[in-house]
Formats: sequence, structure tokens, C-alpha cells
Amino acid sequence: MATLQNSPPLHRTLVLNSFTKLHKQSTFHCCRRSNSFLVRAEHTPASSTCSPSQDRSRRRQVLAAGTIASWVFLTNQHSVSFAAENKKGFLPVTDKTDGYEFVYPFGWQEVTVEGQDKVFKDVIEPLETVSVNVFPTVKRDIKEFGSPQQVAETLIKKVLAPPTQKTKLIEAVEHEIDGKTYYTFEFVAKAPNYTRHALSTISIGNGKFFTLTTGANERRWGKMKDKLHTVVDSFKIFKV
Repeated sequence: MATLQNSPPLHRTLVLNSFTKLHKQSTFHCCRRSNSFLVRAEHTPASSTCSPSQDRSRRRQVLAAGTIASWVFLTNQHSVSFAAENKKGFLPVTDKTDGYEFVYPFGWQEVTVEGQDKVFKDVIEPLETVSVNVFPTVKRDIKEFGSPQQVAETLIKKVLAPPTQKTKLIEAVEHEIDGKTYYTFEFVAKAPNYTRHALSTISIGNGKFFTLTTGANERRWGKMKDKLHTVVDSFKIFKV
């Protein structure tokens, strides 16, 4: 991903540098070699006309430059399209009041649930949801609450699953986005007639404690896990 994101700025820098250098030149003689993609045509007196061999050489340079420029353009177009395709099938959510953003699968509907900031769910599969909770806090970093495993266990048992359900933490990891620490964990919650397989990510920013949780019925986990990982990985807090 980093390579794709860095390619367009690099290309723009090279083109702008060539453009600046070209316009600093007062004249451009046909017999002078040039590697710039931009060529300025000028009227040349008969006395300074290039020889046929020099003219053919210049044409080859211009054609080669045009071919390279076309290749760079197509490469950059492919990079942009590839990045956009990674988000196909998802819709973005941006909350400018609390300062967070994420994506959710296309087709899910927003619903109102008391005590939760945002909730989207599938209209057919009720366990396929994503929800965001926001709590005020005086803490500045999620690490102040403990390790990923400690915080995950506490949240699962006291917040993310009903006390009557049997829960199991599968994995808890720590990562950073733009210098901010996030904990992401995977768990299952077993009820008498179903088991929910879920993912959560948590972090602190803007004086608030954020939790995003998404999941699906265990029987559909194999089909949904990639989408749900995309949802969790897209969550990001920004300053407001």
C-alpha cells in the first residue's frame, strides 16, 4: 500500500521539476540533446537548421519520451484504481463531532440503539452488525488501562457480551496508526441457541474512549471474516 500511495507524488515531482527547468531556459536548439517530456517548438533560421541525422535522432528522443510518459500515466492510473478497488462493497462513515471514521459493508442499514453512538446491521442476518461506543475519559493512551489481553478480557465480560453468555478471547494485539495506539482483539460469545464471532478495536482520542465492534454468527464466520476485518482495520480516530 505504501508503494502505491507514494508513486503519484513522486511522478508529480518529476514532471514539475522537468517543467520548471524547461521554462528557465531561454532557448531550445534542435541540435541539443534533451530528456524532458515537454518540448517547446521554435522557429529556427535556415542557417541553423539541423542535419537530417540530427533531426532523426531528435524525433526518436521525442517519441521515446512520449512512450515513457504514457507508460507512467497508465501505471499511475492502475495504482489509483487498485487502491479504490480495495474499498469496493463498502460505504464510509465519518463523525466530525467525536472525530472517528470507518467503513461498513454495502447493504447494511443504520439503526438506533440506545447507549450506542452508531450501529449498522444486515437486515437479514441480525448478528452481522458494527457498532461504535464513545465514553469520556481522562486517560491519554489506551496503554494506561493495561495490556491488550487485560483490557480485552475486561471489555468482553463487562461491556461487549451479556453476563449470561460464555466468552472466549482468541487473540489480542496492539498496533499504531499515525502514532496513536489501538488494541484489536477477536473473541466468541456463546448463547444457548447461537454463537457470535466478533472483532473489536479500541483506542483513545479527543478525551474519549472509543470501541468499535463487529461480528457475525459463527456459522457464517468463514464467509464474513474478511469483510469484518476490513471494517475493523478501517477504524481511525482524528483530531476535532
